[in-house]
Amino acid sequence: MDSHQPLTSNRLVSLDAFRGITILGMIMVNNPGTWSEMYGPLRHAEWHGWTPTDLIFPFFLFIVGVAIVYANAGKLLKGISKSELIKSAGKRSLILFGLGLFMAAYPIFTFDPEFGFRAGLDKLRIMGVLQRIAVCYFAATVIFLYFKPKAIYLWLFSLVVVYWLAMTFIPVPGHGAGLFDDKINNLAAFIDRVVLGEHMWVGTGRQWDPEGFLSTFPAISTTLIGVWAGLILRNKEYDQTRKVAELMVFGSLLIILGYVWDWHFPINKGIWSSSYAVFTGGQGMVGLALCYWFVDVKGYKSWTQPFVVYGVNAITVFVMSGLIARTLGIFQVGDVSVQRWIFLTFFDSWLSTINASFAYSLVWVFAWYLILLVMYRKNIILKV
Repeated sequence: MDSHQPLTSNRLVSLDAFRGITILGMIMVNNPGTWSEMYGPLRHAEWHGWTPTDLIFPFFLFIVGVAIVYANAGKLLKGISKSELIKSAGKRSLILFGLGLFMAAYPIFTFDPEFGFRAGLDKLRIMGVLQRIAVCYFAATVIFLYFKPKAIYLWLFSLVVVYWLAMTFIPVPGHGAGLFDDKINNLAAFIDRVVLGEHMWVGTGRQWDPEGFLSTFPAISTTLIGVWAGLILRNKEYDQTRKVAELMVFGSLLIILGYVWDWHFPINKGIWSSSYAVFTGGQGMVGLALCYWFVDVKGYKSWTQPFVVYGVNAITVFVMSGLIARTLGIFQVGDVSVQRWIFLTFFDSWLSTINASFAYSLVWVFAWYLILLVMYRKNIILKV
């Protein structure tokens, strides 16, 4: 990883802020005091439909798409070859994928019944959040570098249309086709079992994976919506007002398309339905348009500082927060984990359980903000 990246003035502050809002939300919803007591907006939808929490991951992929344009367009102008950029993207993707596998395997040791290394590789989860980011990042980078804008849009819509047709008309052996209401017997779940075997998320009984194989293809489309937004923002023929207008208009149209598509292919994060892919990508466009207007156009930047602090080290805080949270679950104080002891002692002892769970999340987010603030002030950005 690169350890020092100067915070230059030509960064798109609105993008850093939007990324920060997104990763802060991800850290919050991933770290409740107790999973049994959480406010509704901080939970994922049970199956069909969406909550604010269901916007977080697609927003991050959308932001990855925007960043692809900003990271590569300037390098192309400097004469760096496409093959070199692909090589660099491939390296970053492999590192991201490896980090995801490490997080899936962590902790690689156990203290119960006695210290030793955990085998577990026979059921190690192959896909995950970082792994999906890695695949979507690399695929979107290749498409951006080797295709013109019109072809990029064709890729974007072809992926979601083909996925919709496949999910609707290809039958699952013994069950049939178009089973969107069935978590286990829809086509995406079936393909997950065929391709990934038992290397899936334990939370679904290893029957399907929310970051599975087939559903990664429409997730690439969500990333390409970010590339689309990046192309709008980088267009030197547009003034700032037109950039905001195009983001708002196209984003709104994608949201409408998602809602219309929902009538046949329900908005669903678990299978990353085509309606979900375009609906969340459209919301990402609108969200970035608002951030860009207020921050980079109007200059209202003071409120963004906490989010920029999170945004410039997004992957770092995601990985470290996840590893430390799991570490707190390994060690015990009496009969409970350190995490549980902290929650019961300092939060649940004087608040209602649901408010204690929420307060724990807030303190966790603030603690990481303090760590990231020190890094930010020292101009330290850890990048893959």
